[in-house]
Parts: sequence; C-alpha cells; structure tokens
Amino acid sequence: MEQIILVDENDQSLGLMEKIEAHQKGILHRAFSVFIFNDKNELMIQQRALTKYHSPGLWTNTCCSHPREGEKTIDAAHRRMVEEMGFDCEITEAFSFTYKADVGQGLIEHELDHVFIGHSDKKPIINPEEVNDWKYLHMKIIRTEIEKSPVKYTVWFRIAFEEVEKYIQTTQ
Repeated sequence: MEQIILVDENDQSLGLMEKIEAHQKGILHRAFSVFIFNDKNELMIQQRALTKYHSPGLWTNTCCSHPREGEKTIDAAHRRMVEEMGFDCEITEAFSFTYKADVGQGLIEHELDHVFIGHSDKKPIINPEEVNDWKYLHMKIIRTEIEKSPVKYTVWFRIAFEEVEKYIQTTQ
C-alpha cells in the first residue's frame, strides 16, 4: 500500500493517505514531473505501461510520481528516474502548479506538481512495469500532436507542457 503526502495549496503537509484512496476522493497531494531534453532540444517522452491503474498507454513527460514521507521531492524525482527510465541526470526545479482532473476509472488527480527540467543524451533502459515505450521529439511536434490528438496524452502532461514551453521561452 503506497502512501502519498496530502498537502494544502501552499504545499504544507497535512498527512498521508493510501494512493488509490486519494485518487478516488480527489484529495490534493504532492507530486512531481520530470522533463529531460537532449542536446538537440528534443524532449524525452514516455508511453505509460499498459498495465498502469490510470492513464495506461498514454504519452507523458519523461517521468512522474509522488515523493514518499520524509523524502525531498528532488530526491524522489531522481529515484523515479532510475526506477522508470533506468538512468539519472542533473535536474533543477523550474516551477510548480496545481491541477484537478478526472483521469477515468472513477479516479481524480488533484496534485500540486513540482516540475523538474534536466538535460541528457543518455538512452533509457525502461522498466516495462512502468513504461511501454519512449522517444525524443521536438517541442513543436509535440505541440502539434497534442492539438491533433489530446486524448493520446496524460492530462497533467498537457497542462505542464504549456508551462514548460513558457518557462523555456523566459529562460533562453
């Protein structure tokens, strides 16, 4: 039973709840999303495993999950990069955002999502329990694909993608 950290809108911990229960009730909790770019400025995206309990088979950012109790969010992001993608690299927290969305199967994601950005040309060694496939794509191509077929992408990725685009424009 995986516990996730419930938070208020200021990211202050309010306690723990079993992950599936928090998603059934739509309770705000702490999460993170990692976006890794290669030297060609392409974003590594992953297709979630077909066995995931929500959003199976959808394309999303490089890695995402929830920190554990007592674990720094950046440490959790590094841990999950290794667990999901089989490699790690330097990452920096860029921003955070809050969203609430129905993800199907009677589940609601309500997350305060910390977004980390990094750069690497490493080739992942994916964990098939977490990831079905992966690829590097230019942001413009991803933007076009999201506009054409938004249902092929996770809800949080579609929201975060826009914010990452804005962040990159302001930091270049």
